[in-house]
Amino acid sequence: MADIEIHLTVNGASRSIQTTPDRTLLQVLHDDLGLLSVKEGCGQGDCGSCIVILNGEAVNSCLVLAPQVDGSEVLTIEGLEKNGELHPLQRFFSEKWAFQCGYCTPGMLMSCYALLLHIPDPTSEEIRNAISGNLCRCTNYQGVIEAVHATALALSEKGPGND
Repeated sequence: MADIEIHLTVNGASRSIQTTPDRTLLQVLHDDLGLLSVKEGCGQGDCGSCIVILNGEAVNSCLVLAPQVDGSEVLTIEGLEKNGELHPLQRFFSEKWAFQCGYCTPGMLMSCYALLLHIPDPTSEEIRNAISGNLCRCTNYQGVIEAVHATALALSEKGPGND
């Protein structure tokens, strides 16, 4: 299969990648760009461990073929940190014990981040719905809900352009 070239912006940086058209966004991000937070769990879009933000929406990167992202913007957990400072969502995930082993954490964080992009002050039910595609074997989901509520409050206190 002949290589193709795709152009995309990943965590704010323009990237050009040579790849075969049968590879997924997950493979490009993890294997080619070394973004190790993007993990393959099930490879079928069921577990959420590979969720990234693609053009402002949470997607399972294992289900997106590399050619589909040509010209797109991708955000991974590595892109949330700014100037050495964790994003409030990352900080509150830690403070509220919203993770344990950490395998699902990047996908869970990105699902919550996407929710906050669209709903700045979500209800607990909206948070549960947003993370319904993220499977975790070892944490309590209540910590995730508390972390998102704390983040929403912190961001609302900062005002416009809050993150």
